[in-house]
Amino acid sequence: MKTTGGIFRLKQHGTTVKKEMTAGAIGYFTIVYIIAINAMILSEAGMPFEGAVMATILASFFGCLVMALWANAPILLVPGMGINAMFTFTLVGSMGLSWQEALAAVFISGLLFMLVAFTKLSSILSKAIPKTLKEAITVGLGMFLMLIGLEKGGIVERGSSALISLGDVSDIRVIATILTFLVTIFLFIRNVKGGFLWSIVFGTLLGFFFGIEPETSGSGFSFSEYGFVFGELSFSKLMELPFWIAAFSITMVLVFENIGLVHGHTDMAGNPEKYPRAFQANAFSAASCGVFGTSPTVSTVESAAAIAAGGRTGLTSLTTGVLFLASSLFIPYLKWIPDHAIAPILIIIGGLMIQNIRHMDLRDLTEAFPAIFIIAMIPFTFSIADGIAIGFILYPILKVANGKARDVSIPLYIIAGLFLINFFVHSVH
Repeated sequence: MKTTGGIFRLKQHGTTVKKEMTAGAIGYFTIVYIIAINAMILSEAGMPFEGAVMATILASFFGCLVMALWANAPILLVPGMGINAMFTFTLVGSMGLSWQEALAAVFISGLLFMLVAFTKLSSILSKAIPKTLKEAITVGLGMFLMLIGLEKGGIVERGSSALISLGDVSDIRVIATILTFLVTIFLFIRNVKGGFLWSIVFGTLLGFFFGIEPETSGSGFSFSEYGFVFGELSFSKLMELPFWIAAFSITMVLVFENIGLVHGHTDMAGNPEKYPRAFQANAFSAASCGVFGTSPTVSTVESAAAIAAGGRTGLTSLTTGVLFLASSLFIPYLKWIPDHAIAPILIIIGGLMIQNIRHMDLRDLTEAFPAIFIIAMIPFTFSIADGIAIGFILYPILKVANGKARDVSIPLYIIAGLFLINFFVHSVH
């Protein structure tokens, strides 16, 4: 293990191979649920389920590998919650891209992310966008995830006299969702290691007990399905404005979400100087996802579990990545996970993201209303890009109306103008 110690400088970080690998294993069990959840969300965009599973596994392995070797940081990179919903429900569902074209938008957004990460643009953009708008994006994503979870579990449904109404609580699937949610929230609050994984196991067993068959269980499994996903990105709409608005919107979410997450993780690990390289690894990994066939990877919140377990170097993330690769042996069994086993996790993760509202100063109405519109319009329009656009357009308008035009940065005026042009182009078509 001398080579490993040399690559990751274990002695310098005051850690050992055993401690790092244990931390990596703990990190893996806290985040492995993403394989099933990400694949299910991507499959709703029309991607083959098995292909989406394999894409998630390979993107997670590659992301963790890049983080380990480039940044030597104990940060786990896996496809992000929220941005996978953006891929399926906004890019494909609302903006009319095929999933192949959406993968191309992911690839372009990754290149834009790299441009930001490897230049001074990261600090320029971070200063240009007000904190209330950045936090509002996270809160709006949380609301969106919670809505998807509630709908997937049957707890809410399209209403006859209203847009949304309470689902049939006597339905066996809804009962299964509620019971699984209670177990999931109990495990989460008790801080049980791998709690989400155990809740998926419970929900799946409950489904068998109740006689609920998952929708994806009918067909056989074949690794060849991944051949229909890998490298299938399509640039056929590269010259159209909506494509670039899609890529730009993903970039916005990636940059602002990861600036906060990477800063937090490197500080927690006691190595804030690793931030630039960790951020760059994040960007490179995100760009690769368009080729692998999945929504972009992010620095996952669950990295905190690995760091808390003693992870200090890239050996932690490398261990997690290798374990993700080993997960490919269990792909046939993932197809048996029913919606009610996934829904509670979406609801809880959404709730955690909504908590960011406590960081927002809403006393200034010119700051508050654009943020509130982002939070409300993301779930109401079922489009993350449209929700962000409405808030970003409203912000400079209210500032100018209140005689505070100079409070708005030039980049924000440009971003608002691009979003406005996109709305105009859509209305013309």
